[in-house]
Amino acid sequence: MSKGLGIRSLGLLLAALLFVSLFPAPALADEYDPLYPEYLSEGHLSATSAILIEADSGKVVFEKNADERMYPASTTKILTVWLALMMAENLEGETLQEKLQTKFPLSENATNLAPDESSAKFATGEEVRLIDLCYAAMLVSGNDAATAIAEGLGGTVENYVAMMNQAAYALGCQNTHFVNANGLHDDNHYTTARDMATMARIAMQDETFARIARTDEYQLPKDNKYRARMISNGNNFVTQAEGSKAERYYEGATGIKTGTTSMAGNCLVASATRDGVKLISVVLGSISDSSRYEDTKKLMNYGFSQYISTSIAEIYLKNPRTIDIRGFALDDADVGRLKLNLQLQSTGVSDLIVTTREEMEYWAQNFSSMTVTEFTRELRAPVTEGEVMGTLTYYTADGVPIVYELTASRSIAARENLAPSVDEIIAAAQSDPNPFPRLTLELVVLYLVLPALAVFLAVKAVKAALKAVRKRVRVKAHKPTSRYYR
Repeated sequence: MSKGLGIRSLGLLLAALLFVSLFPAPALADEYDPLYPEYLSEGHLSATSAILIEADSGKVVFEKNADERMYPASTTKILTVWLALMMAENLEGETLQEKLQTKFPLSENATNLAPDESSAKFATGEEVRLIDLCYAAMLVSGNDAATAIAEGLGGTVENYVAMMNQAAYALGCQNTHFVNANGLHDDNHYTTARDMATMARIAMQDETFARIARTDEYQLPKDNKYRARMISNGNNFVTQAEGSKAERYYEGATGIKTGTTSMAGNCLVASATRDGVKLISVVLGSISDSSRYEDTKKLMNYGFSQYISTSIAEIYLKNPRTIDIRGFALDDADVGRLKLNLQLQSTGVSDLIVTTREEMEYWAQNFSSMTVTEFTRELRAPVTEGEVMGTLTYYTADGVPIVYELTASRSIAARENLAPSVDEIIAAAQSDPNPFPRLTLELVVLYLVLPALAVFLAVKAVKAALKAVRKRVRVKAHKPTSRYYR
């Protein structure tokens, strides 16, 4: 190798080293640390698409490619079952429970499944109640149950799927389109993590659906084909499985549905509640069966690290209102300062608030400006402990007023020989059963004799003054005299 070529190579090497030092390669995402769940990044999730929302408000807590079109697999059955429960209102019966007893026969189309399809093992011609079909579709992900629901309520699968798409669009899921009721793969059968979270949130607000979604085991009753038999929930996020699958269970899990196909990958829509905080997560396209549970746990732990459940009363306690009482006794140690306690007065409403820790601090610092306070009595001693001093009103996001009573935290004695206030004078007058004073000699002298005597003396004085003026006018004037006039 020539000397020039060696020098040129050395120069290129030095330039490369300088470039690397000035522009280092981007660092790989830090590994996930379960001890610090609040530090979650997209790279910590194996799922292609994911989202986490706060269930009450629908607020997004975390997302990863949440609007990318994905295949939902059997998570489709969330909408299938929820719509069935909504349409059950049109069936015969006095109550919803009676309507859900309506039986539908399983067609050959419903029971003719491929070997790799999930099945509730219903037989052709078997007559199954609608409620049992819903449990079978959710717990064992029975494609036969989902198809039977669609045919029973829609007449045909196509009609029912059309109603599913209409329902999804009405819920705001504009990136969702289904072609079947069970989730089998089709290029035109798709959704997004955001849309699926919306559907799951609405579905979990229905009491019957939520009960189905969190059920561990359910007994299918005896029918025209089979004896009673037990089915189990295949969602290990909700059920406490044995062996290696036991780690998939999540404390506080409340539902809802798994889904798997070769094209969709491993999917899981989940819900959990902890200390009043309700979360819903969606992971679509996880790389393995176990990874979808791991991704879901990471999302849930992140959400619970960010959100807390509190109440108006708890926020108030961080900075309780203190007022100054007038006319307090001179020996009062707090010189008339009075802290007010808060007591919920409204009934049938909840004052629970689910918010982030940052928003909680904002609430505590701006509580006075976010509520309305009215005092119902004069801020003047004496005050009795527990006495209602006024009200505090908080208005929810829906405009519903929640009213609290502001009560005295201690008693405050009044100062002796202190002149009564205007309110006390008015109260004393209003409490007197006789609006007119009793007639006594003192009152006669004070209000009748003395005023009459004063008027008499005043009139007499005026007359005397007028008489004196007239007398001076009648006196004859003297003629002037001088040495010139005589």
